[in-house]
Amino acid sequence: MHFHAGDFSRVRVKDRVVWVSDSFEGLPRPDEAKNAEARIWSGGEMAVSLEEVQDNFRRYGLFDEQVRFLKGYFKDTLPKAPIERIAVLRVDGDLYESVTQTLDYLYPKVSAGGYIILDDYGDHLPPARKAVDDYRAAHGITTPIERIDYSGAFWRKEK
Repeated sequence: MHFHAGDFSRVRVKDRVVWVSDSFEGLPRPDEAKNAEARIWSGGEMAVSLEEVQDNFRRYGLFDEQVRFLKGYFKDTLPKAPIERIAVLRVDGDLYESVTQTLDYLYPKVSAGGYIILDDYGDHLPPARKAVDDYRAAHGITTPIERIDYSGAFWRKEK
């Protein structure tokens, strides 16, 4: 079966919003005490402009009023983000602080039965994995994490 990008817009859910949170300026400067990789990252890596991301949404026919962007570092944007409930939280922060901030501010908004998808739970980014493990331990989260591949993993929020 062959699909065009426009085919997906006809089957899209209309009562949800997709929030995209990013600095669009790359990674923040890492805290050396919490990130072994801080010596190789100085901040600014992996930058992609807001306009480029919006163009990618347009290219696939997915850019409309249901897509909202939060531009800035997580510590600045997530505490005041007008997000009430989350069905799927995708966490891709790379750094210990970024993953921790995402979970601190957004995990409580994930509905029971919702999913938390982790991009960086593999051995390649130990600080990101440690941030997840530390958060889960501190909040008594015991639901097993299921692996997707060498890096990705997820769990379903029980309550």
